[in-house]
Amino acid sequence: MPLGEVTLFGVLGAITFALQVAMSGLPNIEPVSLLVMVYAVVFGRKCLYPIYVFVVMEILFFGIQMWNINYLYVWAILALAAWMCRVMRHPLAWAILAAVFGLLFGALCAPVYLFSGGLAYAVSWWVSGIPYDLLHCGGNFVMALLLFAPLRNLLTKLYARMRNK
Repeated sequence: MPLGEVTLFGVLGAITFALQVAMSGLPNIEPVSLLVMVYAVVFGRKCLYPIYVFVVMEILFFGIQMWNINYLYVWAILALAAWMCRVMRHPLAWAILAAVFGLLFGALCAPVYLFSGGLAYAVSWWVSGIPYDLLHCGGNFVMALLLFAPLRNLLTKLYARMRNK
């Protein structure tokens, strides 16, 4: 991998982490979902580099916790969904994808709690988190509706310019 890409993906992962920490005062309203979708559409499978830079930074900063173990797979699921939908152009379609992911986030994280505490623990954890999933859904919808298209266009142009040098 060229040094420029290594640098770019490291910086994007760090930006993702910094933005999430900066917005941590808002419950389950975060830019990570939006950025994961943009990275998947612009970089294809290389999106995993900035995603896992972000995940490693989360683990290094906060330590290994149940919630960040989920990050080892949930962001890859969203990246795959976004990559499969990469031909979509309408901002509303991206907002709906982001909202559905936010709504399903608790269910996607529940397997870790199933393995650590059993079925009752996983279900109770998921159900008690539904209000936060609703906030996640709404936050993702608004951010993707407003920012997905401009971020996709900007990052596509910048990445093409970088690769053509």
